[in-house]
Amino acid sequence: MPSSATTVVSKSTVYPSQPSTVKSLKLSVSDLPMLSCHYIQKGILLPPPPFSFPDLLLSLKRSLAVTLSIFPPLAGRLFTDSDGYVHIQCNDAGVDFIHASANHLATHSILYSSTLTDVSSCFKRFFVHDKTISYSGHSLPLVAVQVTELADAVFIGCTVNHAVVDGTSLWHFFNTFAEISRGAKISKSPDLTRDTVFNSSAVLKVPAGGPKVTFDDEQPLRERVFHFSREAIQKLKLRANHYGGNGFANSKEFVGKQVNGKINSVKANGIAHKREEISSFQSLSAQLWRSVTRARNLDARKTSTFRMAVNCRCRLEPKMDAYYFGNAIQSIPTFAEVGEILSQDLRWCADLLHKNVVAHGDATVRRGIEDWEKAPRLFPLGNFDGASMTMGSSPRFPMYDNDFGWGRPLAIRSGKANKFDGKISAFPGREGNGSVDLEVVLAPETMAGLENDTEFMQYVTV
Repeated sequence: MPSSATTVVSKSTVYPSQPSTVKSLKLSVSDLPMLSCHYIQKGILLPPPPFSFPDLLLSLKRSLAVTLSIFPPLAGRLFTDSDGYVHIQCNDAGVDFIHASANHLATHSILYSSTLTDVSSCFKRFFVHDKTISYSGHSLPLVAVQVTELADAVFIGCTVNHAVVDGTSLWHFFNTFAEISRGAKISKSPDLTRDTVFNSSAVLKVPAGGPKVTFDDEQPLRERVFHFSREAIQKLKLRANHYGGNGFANSKEFVGKQVNGKINSVKANGIAHKREEISSFQSLSAQLWRSVTRARNLDARKTSTFRMAVNCRCRLEPKMDAYYFGNAIQSIPTFAEVGEILSQDLRWCADLLHKNVVAHGDATVRRGIEDWEKAPRLFPLGNFDGASMTMGSSPRFPMYDNDFGWGRPLAIRSGKANKFDGKISAFPGREGNGSVDLEVVLAPETMAGLENDTEFMQYVTV
């Protein structure tokens, strides 16, 4: 295992290139619960740039300044008014920019080493504000960008306040930063309005001294990225949907047709029937739920929970702007007894997840908002009963669209933030085409059990 030591070379403040015309933005019903969560830490490993590192730093600072003028809330600070409402003050206070060095590290040793199964600990050194609570944005910058020089690559890590952005807004900011850096036209500016159903008169009462993280962030954990090719995921989807039954579902011909979108119905008793499909991602999530539950060796009567974060922008009627800036997410919990999860087949688990996701439409989103307004509270992130899992991020996020001018990312990695036993983050696979990477965080003994679970590992590309 290579040394994870990283040296901070310099630290500076980057300000927006243009003064903000936005005064302040009030935190919404979806923003406020995140005040007890860590800042989000996501970053990209890029090939070496075709120019000197000092020139790269200068170029990135200039591009970041322009990006901040398009996203003025990110250059601001949080403040709480006399009525208890929390706002983002768009005061152009600036963001942190850190230049770091890890010249002893090369991509083959941290990504492709045959002796390395877990995520290299070096990636956690490529971010700042470790374990910083989002409430700290009252005094700290809402964004910190660390650029780390490796022997044959560069890592750009963004640490962003979770009460200000969700995954959709974070990657919109990151993509825009990359577009400006490579001189491309900006695809879409953020929607900074607050005239949505998430805007509320409810007040969140924060404990004296500020909120605390709701999980044990010192717990021993293992972290591994499992890769699933498009073909492997399609096989899972076929299994979850019970296609075939006479062996045809496992044939190369059937898998090939499904991968190419040519199978649209199920044939039973010689009659073709249309039916609503369980999605690829729901099928993958169900398999993970089954295998992790088995690895935990829980009592059969214990209730297990699988939580999935969903983007509400497209679920409301009328729909919110796809580039609404802020948090617009809710958590969908699915419950089942351990004994049922393990005794039933994959479709049973996948169908539970599918029905919950499909049912989470406009009425459900609004009901969730009303419930929160009746009892404003911080988001209880964690695995409190030892039987829970939380799926975050999304394979639909445009993570590999971050070409800063000299090539697509080699990999996506995250820092220490918001990690606990059972936290899963979904990333797109680098090759695209429906492939998925799952960043899985588990207790060491559970991870060992998952790695020995043949039902799960048959779909993993090692």
